[in-house]
Parts: sequence; structure tokens; C-alpha cells
Amino acid sequence: RANDRDYNERFSYADNRIKTAKYNVFTFLPINLFEQFQRFANAYFLVLLILQLIPEISSLSWFTTIVPLVLVLAITAVKDATDDYVRIYSSPNEKWMNVRVGDIIKLENNQFVAADLLLLSSSEPYGLCYIETAELDGETNLKVRQALTVTSDLGDDVAKLADFNGEVICEPPNNKLDKFTGTLYWKDNKYPLDNEKMLLRGCVLRNTEWCFGLVIFAGLQTKLMQNCGRTKFKRTSIDKLMNTLVLWIFGFLICMGIILAIGNTIWEQKVGSNFWEYLQWKELTINVVFSGFLTFWSYVIILNTVVPISLYVSVEVLRLGHSYFINWDRRIYYSLKDTPAEARTTTLNEELGQVEFIFSDKTGTLTQNIMVFNKCSINGKTYGMLEHFLLYVHTYRHKTPCVDFSFNPLMDRKFRFHDSSLVEAIKLEEPLVQEFFRLLALCHTVMPEERNEGELVYQAPSPDEGALVTAARNFGFVFRSRTPETITLYEMGHAVTYQLLAILDFNNVRKRMSVIVRNPKGQLKLYSKGADTILFDRLDPSNEELMFTTSEHLNEFAGEGLRTLALAYKDLDEDVFDEWMKKLLFASTALENREEKLGALYEEIEQGMMLLGATAIEDKLQEGVPETIACLTLANIKIWVLTGDKLGNQYCSILIETHSNCLTQHNEESFLLWLQRRDDMNEVFIISGHTMLEMALNVRFVCCYLKAHALEADLEQILVDVACLCKTVICCRVTPLQKALVVELIKRHKRAVTLAIGDGANDVSMINTAHIGVGISGQEGMQAVLASDYSFAQFRYLQRLLLVHGRWSYYRMCNFLCYFFYKNFAFTLVHFWYGFLCGFSAQTVYDQWFITLFNIVYTSLPVLAMGLFDQVSLYSLRYPNLYRPGQLNQLFNKRKFFTCTLQGVCTSFILFFIPYGAFLTAVRDDGAHISDQQAFAVTIATTLVIVVSVQIGLDTNYWTAVNHFFIWGSLAVYFAILFAMHSDGIFTIFPNQFPFIGTARNSLNQKFVWLVILLTTVVCIMPMVAVRFIKADLYPTQTDKQTSRRQGPQEQNLRRVRRTSSRRSAYAFAHQQGYGELITSGKNMKVPTSSTSTYPLSSPARGTSLVKNSGTTDAAETNSTGFGRESDQNQEVTVEDLEAR
Repeated sequence: RANDRDYNERFSYADNRIKTAKYNVFTFLPINLFEQFQRFANAYFLVLLILQLIPEISSLSWFTTIVPLVLVLAITAVKDATDDYVRIYSSPNEKWMNVRVGDIIKLENNQFVAADLLLLSSSEPYGLCYIETAELDGETNLKVRQALTVTSDLGDDVAKLADFNGEVICEPPNNKLDKFTGTLYWKDNKYPLDNEKMLLRGCVLRNTEWCFGLVIFAGLQTKLMQNCGRTKFKRTSIDKLMNTLVLWIFGFLICMGIILAIGNTIWEQKVGSNFWEYLQWKELTINVVFSGFLTFWSYVIILNTVVPISLYVSVEVLRLGHSYFINWDRRIYYSLKDTPAEARTTTLNEELGQVEFIFSDKTGTLTQNIMVFNKCSINGKTYGMLEHFLLYVHTYRHKTPCVDFSFNPLMDRKFRFHDSSLVEAIKLEEPLVQEFFRLLALCHTVMPEERNEGELVYQAPSPDEGALVTAARNFGFVFRSRTPETITLYEMGHAVTYQLLAILDFNNVRKRMSVIVRNPKGQLKLYSKGADTILFDRLDPSNEELMFTTSEHLNEFAGEGLRTLALAYKDLDEDVFDEWMKKLLFASTALENREEKLGALYEEIEQGMMLLGATAIEDKLQEGVPETIACLTLANIKIWVLTGDKLGNQYCSILIETHSNCLTQHNEESFLLWLQRRDDMNEVFIISGHTMLEMALNVRFVCCYLKAHALEADLEQILVDVACLCKTVICCRVTPLQKALVVELIKRHKRAVTLAIGDGANDVSMINTAHIGVGISGQEGMQAVLASDYSFAQFRYLQRLLLVHGRWSYYRMCNFLCYFFYKNFAFTLVHFWYGFLCGFSAQTVYDQWFITLFNIVYTSLPVLAMGLFDQVSLYSLRYPNLYRPGQLNQLFNKRKFFTCTLQGVCTSFILFFIPYGAFLTAVRDDGAHISDQQAFAVTIATTLVIVVSVQIGLDTNYWTAVNHFFIWGSLAVYFAILFAMHSDGIFTIFPNQFPFIGTARNSLNQKFVWLVILLTTVVCIMPMVAVRFIKADLYPTQTDKQTSRRQGPQEQNLRRVRRTSSRRSAYAFAHQQGYGELITSGKNMKVPTSSTSTYPLSSPARGTSLVKNSGTTDAAETNSTGFGRESDQNQEVTVEDLEAR
């Protein structure tokens, strides 16, 4: 009920608060700890901490575990809290969060709709308002909504609106964006409500000064949020593998503990029992089985460092560093909008190096929503040159100067054209050339607005319309104003008013629109534009030769990736037209089959037209999109486009061509699957190829229309199998929820790493569903960015994010983990070997301080330096196939883990038994015995630190000053601490903690000890060096090949592939119905006020047709004119590089 919060609070309506955060003050600690203890290693260390508190089994102090564990939990918690804080407070202040269902709110021009509203009234006549739904369905053309007549009379009268007490009964909250069913009860009357009277959350109010709406759904119950998935806790595949490996290690640890416990039991029974009476043990501990039981838990504690807690601290530090590298990268910084890249999470960086599927939105993500009039064909002659070609690797600009339009005071200064001969033809008053631009200026549904004198802005229902009308404007045929009955042009500086007699509107069947006008001379003219395949069938037979020539031009334009449209006209006889108008009036008032009758009449009068020519519009993708797609395709990444637009939309044509060209370069037989949600089609149609046999022999493209139920369980596997045969899939007319379902489908059936990228609220669902979500800081708000894991301003930056940052992060993390496990197995298993020689008594080889400091101080910084700064190749963008190992998970998997742990076990064996054998008969230089336990421990510890330092040097591919400083510095720190702990001074201060005075000094001053250290180091290192050398020589990886050859990248076939699709005139598939009736009815016309121009006009209603817009730059004008592209000087691969190759 309107304006009645007390009544509405009886029901469970959602408020308008939208949470993008995972935590709040009360849930942070339990939820975060729950997430962290999902890592088995954290739970494992918690159990170890409990065991260390039992004195009977612990030979290590409890602080050696609790301090690192608390440190890890605290660092991770702070990082997660920071990430969540950024998600909350990076969004702008939401002033609508206190809105409730039943409230009446006011929206102004260019504001986002804050909730699902029932439109009550607006500033436009008849309660009309214009909205842009790009955030919902990806379509940028404006749509019209109209209030009920009874509520539109409320206007902006606050008193009347406050007294409004209507009650709405409607469907429950759902995710259907195109349907709404409800009834308004007011003043004892019922009024049906449908989707045409609703303003949905996420829409933007356009060309409407203000409107009032009644909140029907708020917050999470809005249709937009019903299409958005919940925020999910994302974990990388390496994290999941680590959980499995920790279980394996734990099992291995249990096995070692059992072996040593059995050994202790046997040893106690056969040897140890001889000493029981001297040790005065308690009766309970004399039992050999119980002794073995205690020994088992003691060794579990001693050997726990096979998975050190410092591993997880180091992993978090590495991920944080990798995130900062992304934030600081100037090559993915967009200077035009001062937008840097941002890693909004620190847990997914290495996953960027394993992506196999990219799911991309189209509008605003791949495209700029900018159309540019580039070429045309008039009476069999072509005009115009491309300002820039959509080539995939080579990009160049013609040096032809732009045409000078200074003769036209009403020109659009942003418009560019590169053929002056067309202007000369205009000035020479060539009849067909003038008729061509006259048609463009008359045959459309654009609304003009003149903000200042001579400053025209066009409000176009589609970017195509705006581009064509702007082109006519610059060539001297300026569309200046319109009323329901007239259209006023400025033709070469002279005002000419045409009487508008009829608009034959566009629909999906006709794929064309026409207007019938009477010029000042009294002549009747029909002007038509549409798809060439439609218009050519309705031409007069005398046009056959011109039609053939124009068709060749259309093929040429389409081959260059341009959007084409055919133009035709017809002179009408007065008597024939009068008779036709009578039929039209009768058909337009018919109660049954009105559309069919009107269509038949339109068809009747559109026969026998004369061909004028064709237009070619450049559909502007974002800069670098074709190159990025080509590069990612070479990296074996499959790109799926999920869009709410129609299949025939102009952008889809370019995307299809982009992908097909990328595939053609490799001479591969490839499928292209188009998936379109069509409720009126029940079968699969193959529309490329004449027979099934021909399709099987010469596959190029297979274009399928599948119903929405293809996503249902019984058809899922078939859909995945067919789609994965394709290099590229374009899913059209999909809802936000269906986008998420497609992503989930691939995640579930292919078990591949997925990435979703988009810029609007309609992309939030798939961004949340994919393993990695990327938000584009575009023109559709910030909801996609706020829900994303990474964000930047341009699609082209995706290749650097994946191929450079992702690949390096994956490589660094894998090398880090392999080295870490090797290092800690080598460090820990020395205790295992020592157990066989110490009576399985759970004594440690090293002293307690070395065990505590080994991972935290002695070896932490070198491995961090490698994990942060190492680079496997400096040519990641030149060699996209180097990305392949991450997709195949080759650098860190179960086999790699087994290999590095085996190396660690062998190293520990050598570390223990070579010094042990040498020390059996060794003596000092003065003849004294050297074989004491402390000297033995110092020798093994020193050898271990040197061996792991040499090993990390071998594992480092890219040396920096930081690597040198950390490796040599760690060695220096080790010796400094070693001598300090065995010094007289520290013994004096802490006699109980440091009892071994002079052990280091007395051991390391012996040449024999250093020879043992050298021998052990060589024996540990040389086998691995030999294995790597042989492997690189016999089984080189792709990286080895590129590094050894140092040759230029593989030459690509850059030959331009012509597009031969029959759907050249995609405008006719993308345009929408309904504006013709609005214009002729006058419902969208302003009430006459005063003239806005001093130019003389022959129409008395000159100033009455302007559509109000509160001071914003018109999207249609911007889209039709274009602008210069950003010159990215920091691209890793420049045009010169590619040409040189």
C-alpha cells in the first residue's frame, strides 16, 4: 500500500540495503576462523599445539607452534577484513538504502533506478519516460515506459502524491526481467499492470527531467538482485590441492611415527630394559608398548615441520605482493579516465595463470557503444576511407586528411570523414547524392534537442540511427526539429519542412522502416532503409544492374567488418496514396489481426522502389579487443560471449568476424556456436552449408538456435559437448541468471578454471559464479567492479593480466611450493634417520633454537624473493603458448610434489649419513675427539643451510639485487646467530637456554668439518644439476625452447579474411519496434513554448519537438562521432615489433 509503512511492515518485505560484504562485526571472527580452518594444515597445527602441551610426549616447547599459528591466523584475518572493508566502502554512498516497499520516490534525469518501481507520473506528456537498460540486458538503445493515465495526472504535485493510497497486488519476487503481472486497486477501481509500467532497479532514467514511482520490490527482492548470485568464498586449485597434500603428508607422518614407535618398542624390550633400574622410571612407563605409544606422539611433534606453519604466512605474503604488482602496473593503467588496475582480492593471483575459459559480456566490455559513418555507396559509386581497420595484429591509419565541413555551421565537430569527393558531389548538387542524404535525414525515429543555439544533440533509439543522422547533418542535410506532422531539415543552409504522412515502423519480420513525406513542392515520396536482402526483393526491375554493383560494394564493406544498410525511395501517385491511406486508417483501428493487416499494407506500398545506395558504419570495439582475442586464442583460452543482445546485433557481427579471423589464421576447422534464447523455436537449424555431408567435410561455422531449456539437467551434457567443439561460443538474449548457469555448467562438467568479465550489474551473477571475476570500470555503474576480484578499465588489459601477471604468479607460486616442500623434508627427515641411532628416543639432531629459526629467519627471505621477483620469460605476450603449462597444471601437481619430496628425502639421507660416517673416526687437529653430539648438529645444520641456499640459487631464473641480498644475507645471519648462541656472553645472560659454549667456534675452525660440509653439499646438489641438464637437452619444455633459440615469435597469417555472411545489414536485426507510433501520435512531443533558434524556419512549430534532457552529453551524438584512440605507449608488443617480426 502506498504511503503506509505501518501497514506494509506486517509483511516480510526486504529493505533496500544491498550487502556486497561477507562479514559483519559479529560474524567476522567465527566465519573467518571457519574458513581458515578449512585448510587442513591449520587444523593440523592446532592438534599439534594441543599435543605439545602434554609434557610426557613433547620434546619441543609449545611456543614453537602457537606463535606461528596465531601469526598466520592473524595475518590472514587482517587481509580478509581489509578485502571486505574495501568491498563495502569503495562503493559510493547509497542514499536510497532507507527506502521501503510502498514509498513514493522521485528520480531525476540520468539517475539510476534505486528499486523496482511502478511508474506513477513523469515530466513527459502522457506519463512517458525513457530508460536505458544496459545494466539489465546489455542493450544501450533507449526504451519507453508509460504510467497509467489515472496516475500520470498526479504530475509532480507533492500533496496529491502524498495522498495517493493505491494498493498493488502482484506476483512474488522473481528473476524474470521481461515480465510483470499485477493489479492496482485505487478508488474502487482495478487497473492491470505489466512490465511496460515498471522501472526496474539498475535502469537509468534518460531524457526525462523527473519521474515519480511507487516502490514494489526493494533490495534483494528486486529482479536485478534475484538474478545475482551470492558472494562466494573462492579458493584456488592450488589451495584445494594443498589440502589433499597435507592429508598425504599427515599420513606419511603417521607412518613414520608408527615405524619409529615400533622401533622404540623393540629397542626398549631388547636393549633399553637393561637400564630401567638405573633410570628409576615410574612403573607405568616401564611398559614397552606404552613407551612406544608415547614415542609415536613425540615423533609426530618432532616431525611436524614437514609442513611448517610458516608456509602459509609466506603464501599470504606472496599473494599480497603479486596483488600490489597488478595495482602498480602502468601498462594496465588507463590514463584517459585515471583508472588503475586493482586486485580486489589477494587469494586468486596464481589462478590467473590457469584460465581455460573466459566468459565475457559484450556491451561496454568488448565494445565502446560508438558508431562511425565511414563509407557509402551512392548510385554505384563508393565514397569514404576507413579511419582505422579492425585488423587483428597490424593496425595502421590512413594519412588521408579529414574532410573540411566548415561550410556547414551546424556540423558536428567530432565527425570525421576521409573522402572529399563526396562533399564536392554535394556542392555540385548531384540529385541522387542529395536524395541519399535527404533519406538519412528523414527516415528515422531520432529526437533532436537544441541546448544552445546551433548546438544539436540527437537522442537516438540505437547507435546506428544516431550515426546515420549525424552523417547527413555534416553533409549539409541537418535534421533540426520534428512535430507529429512535420520534419524540418536544413538543406545546405536552407530550412525545408516536410509533411510527415506516415511512418511504416520497423519490426522483426520487416527488418526495414519507411516514411512517407510530402515535400514543399507537393511531391509524395517514400523513403526506406533496411537489410539489403529485404530491400533488394522490393526494387523495380530497372535497378538490376545497380543492385548488382551495390551488392558487390556491400560485400566489400561487410568484408571490412562494417555495418551495412541499403537505401531506396519511391515516387508515389496522389490517387494511389489516398486510397492506400484509407486502407491504413481502417487497418489501424481493427480489433483483430491488426499487425498482420498493417504489415500487408506496408508490403503493398513498398514495392517497385528505386535503389539509392548503401551505408557502411564502423562498429567500434574497444581498442585492442581483436588483438587481445587473437593473443588469448593462441594461449589456448576459449572465449565465450554471453550477452543480452539479439544475435543479429551489430556488435555480434563484429565479434563473430573477430573470432573467425583468429581461427582462420591457424587454418583450423572450427565450429562457431551461437546460442540464442528463443521461445518460439523448438528445433535446431543448421544454416551454414547446403547438406549435412558438405558440413561434415568442410566445417566452417555451425549456427544453432537452442531453447532456454538447453540448460536443464537432461540436456546439459549435450550442450557442453557441442559447445566445447567450438573455438568460440556466443550466447545471445541470456538473462543474468542464465549467464551464471552457463559458467556453472562449464565449471561442473569441464573442471576447468573459468574467468568472467563484465561491466554491468547484469554481469554480477556470472562474476560471482566463475573462479575469477573481473570488472570493467565502464559506463554501466560500479556494481560489477564491486563484486569482482580484479578490475581495470579496458578489455585489452586482460591479456596482460593473464599472460604476464597470471602466468608469473602461477610460476612463482609453484616454484615456491616445490622448493618449500623440498627444503622442509630435507630439514625434518634428518630426525627420522637419527632415530635409528639414538634408540628411538625422540631426541632431535638440531638444537631447539635452530628448529625455531630455520623457517622463520634462516630460509624465509630467499624463498620470498624468488616467489616475488622470479620471471621465467620476459616475452609472455610474444609467446602466448607459454601459458599452456598453467592450464595443464604442469608446474605443481601431485607428481611434482612427489618429485620434490623425494629429492628432500634423499637430501636428508645424504645430510645425515655423510657427516655421520665421517665423524665416526674423525679427530681434531690436536688429536682430540671431535665426535660430540653438538658438533655433529652444528655440522649438519651448517650443511643444510648452505645446501638449500645453493638449491634456491639454481631454482632462480631471474636474478635481482634483492635475491642476492637475501641469499647472501641469510647465510651471514645464520653464522652470526650461530656464533652468538654459542658465545660466552649469551651464556652469561641465559645459562639455561644456551649451555653449549664455544661449540660453533670449536667445530668450524677445523678443516675436516669444512671438507665434510663441501662433500655433502656437492653430493646433494650435483645429481639434481645433472638431471636438469639432461632433461632440458632431451625433453625441453616450451620455455626451454624459447629461451635457447632467442628467436622472434612465430609468424602469424595476417591476411585479412573477408566476411561473407548474408547478415550484412545487422542494423535491421538490432533495431526495435515502437517509436514510429509514438512520433506520429505526438505523445513524446513537448508542449510548445518558444523558439530556441534565430534561424528562419518555415515550420511554425520549430521549437516544439525538443526532448528535455538535464544537461548531459548525449550518448547518441558521442556514439555517432567517435574519438581518437588512446595511444598506449606502454604496450609490451608494439606495432613496430610485430611488423619487424
